[in-house]
Amino acid sequence: YQMNAPCISDEEQGYDLDLFCIPKHYAADLERVYIPHGLILDRTERLAREILKEMGGHHIVALCVLKGGYKFFADLLDYIKALNRNSDRSIPMTVDFIRLKSYCNDQSTGEIKVIGGDDLSTLTGKFFSFYKDIIDTGKTMKTLLQLLKQYNPKMVKVASLLVKRTPRSVGYRPDFVGFEVPDKFVVGYALDYNEYFRDLNHICVISETGKEKYKA
Repeated sequence: YQMNAPCISDEEQGYDLDLFCIPKHYAADLERVYIPHGLILDRTERLAREILKEMGGHHIVALCVLKGGYKFFADLLDYIKALNRNSDRSIPMTVDFIRLKSYCNDQSTGEIKVIGGDDLSTLTGKFFSFYKDIIDTGKTMKTLLQLLKQYNPKMVKVASLLVKRTPRSVGYRPDFVGFEVPDKFVVGYALDYNEYFRDLNHICVISETGKEKYKA
């Protein structure tokens, strides 16, 4: 099962910062608003429906990949809970959080460390789904899925808000995708640049000034 995702073209210019509410402290650090907050939420609502359709009927362990995935995860969970309340099918879910460390500045290193979460051996025989902010090269996710295989989970599904089109990709594509985006460094809606910009509602393209100002 592979769902289609809205594909943002390489030519997409995004929107002028003045058209949206942007925190004053980031005004000089961003180029454009790329995906407005409302659009993210509308798309997330649809993903919730797809996930319910695909995984309904099983008890799911939902694993949020921190820190970047927390907004997507929280909003998606709200939509799933609303569907659980209002439709004939519902998913019982338990929630856990893990951290993967793989970025320094704007480069993905391919090496990962899994931090936090319950002991991974508790995944044996379970149905579970991962929620991530962005799949860049896909190396991190591939490494993680290899790591999880040894625990013999029943089913693993991955949802990522963004997937980047990049020549560095290892060809990995998650089961549920919010948006496919060009190879630009985007921030906001909990996606960070060295921990900054998580407090920005929209997904935006960072400016060179911003990269310089907040580099590690």
